[in-house]
Amino acid sequence: PKFDFKLAWMGRLRRHTAKLLKQNVPIVLAGDFNVAPADLDIYPTRSWDRDALIQPKSRATFQSLMAQGWTDAVRTLHPEQRMYTFWDYKRQRWPRDAGLRLDHLLLSSQLAPRLRNAGVDRAVRAKEGASDHAPTWIELRDN
Repeated sequence: PKFDFKLAWMGRLRRHTAKLLKQNVPIVLAGDFNVAPADLDIYPTRSWDRDALIQPKSRATFQSLMAQGWTDAVRTLHPEQRMYTFWDYKRQRWPRDAGLRLDHLLLSSQLAPRLRNAGVDRAVRAKEGASDHAPTWIELRDN
């Protein structure tokens, strides 16, 4: 039931973002999408194979969102680099750098040309009592 809810939510998000894009204004769509879009976005493992984070339907739904014309800021500037935003507390995943990229900053076509830099503040995740997510950020050029 939760997986069906997730897919339905992504469908509603896609319909909503289609309306946003018609406004032809600069938009950043930011958040924890709970999807690792590609194999590069998860450490090499089979332990998550049955999880909704990497299921073909989850990835396809995320790709249908991207097909609207969004630019993935982190992946655009770091196309081949493993950059994770989430490390589960279980199984020593943080110390082993066994992470996933679940948090995304997506830019509308009006904003994408202004992308200057993007990254993940991994050091924040290492702090005592930190969230299992690290902050993801972008820098934009002035308009």
